[in-house]
Amino acid sequence: MNPTSAPPARPAPASVAMLLADARLPGGGHAHSASLEPALLGGLPAADVPAWMVGRATTVGLVEAGTAVVAARVLTSGPHGLDHDAALSTVERAWAARTPSRALRDASRLLGRGYLRVARSLWGPHPAVAAVAARATRSSSPPRAVVLGAVAAAAGLDAVDVVRLTVYDDAQTAASALLKLEPLDPLVPARWVLDACAAAEAHVGRVAACTTPDDIPSSGAPLTEGWAEAHALTNQRLFRA
Repeated sequence: MNPTSAPPARPAPASVAMLLADARLPGGGHAHSASLEPALLGGLPAADVPAWMVGRATTVGLVEAGTAVVAARVLTSGPHGLDHDAALSTVERAWAARTPSRALRDASRLLGRGYLRVARSLWGPHPAVAAVAARATRSSSPPRAVVLGAVAAAAGLDAVDVVRLTVYDDAQTAASALLKLEPLDPLVPARWVLDACAAAEAHVGRVAACTTPDDIPSSGAPLTEGWAEAHALTNQRLFRA
């Protein structure tokens, strides 16, 4: 066989997951604190950050993860064309219903824009990425979780990896922001990230099994939503959300 005619090698899905989890990937995550800055400004004691991270990993983190899993399934086994777009609209509405704060929805769409730029650069020709990119030109930018679902479909990530990646990324974003907001030994929040991921592990199988928008977890964090709305009104902040 002529080596020049061989199909290009594809990275293992685990390698793609590591790339997406790497804070050095230029996706705009540096502008967000995973709601930690609003929480601290709202009165959360720094000593309670570990418990807060566990709370996120087992509530709103699962909403994001479930949305990404369902979006990936829609994009790999659902309808195509305009019907495909309609299915994604249903996923987005389910996500929005579980994310009452407009400030957090706006922040997620901004993050989604950065993720979509990465997706188009690395997996642009794939139908899943093309479908989400086309949707972005017709309406507002899709939220981060929907774009992550498109990346999962394009890169062959399985649902379990998508859930774990989503939870880890959220926890690591908060940990990185904490070092700017409340400087401390960087190894301390690293432990908290692992604890948050461990707390979510009991839910991974259930969230990975989501197949429809109705299956997406509806666990919320009302206090976080309120802090985010207040944070959006201040101009004295390091992070957008």
